[in-house]
Amino acid sequence: MRAVYYFILTVMTLNLSGCGQDYSLSPPADSEQITVTVKVPKELIAETMQVIYRSTHCTFTDYTASGKSYQRDEYHRTDIQPERQGNDLYVAKLAVNGGGSCQWRISNVTFGVTYEKPEQFGGYVNSGSGGGVVVVFDHNNSPRGGTGIKVDGDLFIRKDYYPWVKENFIGGYSKRISLAGEGDIYLGYQAMQARQVYFEPVLHSGFVVYSAGPKIKKEGNYTTITYPDGSVETDGRWGPSIRKLQAIRLAAESQQ
Repeated sequence: MRAVYYFILTVMTLNLSGCGQDYSLSPPADSEQITVTVKVPKELIAETMQVIYRSTHCTFTDYTASGKSYQRDEYHRTDIQPERQGNDLYVAKLAVNGGGSCQWRISNVTFGVTYEKPEQFGGYVNSGSGGGVVVVFDHNNSPRGGTGIKVDGDLFIRKDYYPWVKENFIGGYSKRISLAGEGDIYLGYQAMQARQVYFEPVLHSGFVVYSAGPKIKKEGNYTTITYPDGSVETDGRWGPSIRKLQAIRLAAESQQ
């Protein structure tokens, strides 16, 4: 696999209900490219990128909540595995012009990091959420809703993350290792002029936060959150406070 990667996807055809139109991507050789680079810390891996292309030339019929029909831009999703370059950089090149008879244009990309070996946090631990990014390159909403923070020019993202071990009991037991950071699961950006997107998650692996959901669904039963300094919160918060995690880490580092 080479970094002309540029699309190993070139011929992926979307078969839509009874329409004979060719919906495949076919980026021209001289198409402008967006380079997405993820710097991956030890313990984590780069997730598969999900790229959405849209077309105003190919449309489909959708319906409002009241049942009224309207025409929407067609969309084409393709998945790309970023290519490793050096020890910790993973890179993918995305064609801006997707080509084909639909004249596809790139709309957004979703990517991120997750734990490579969740079992390091104990038996039966699965990978959870967090550590994701969605970048929108046009005026359309992302698959996660909204267009995100507007950025002019290229996009550079460097954010702190903390290991978050979550236990849930109601509806069946589960234990997951997630990444606690700013926002929810995904950071969202709209970067319509960006041709370089760089994401550097900084993992503070020595500051693990734990949460345990209630075992019985009852008013007053809340999730228990235990921070790296031993402090506990049961105030109805669904997840840990990133501000508190940052304060705990900075205080610990200042004493070293």
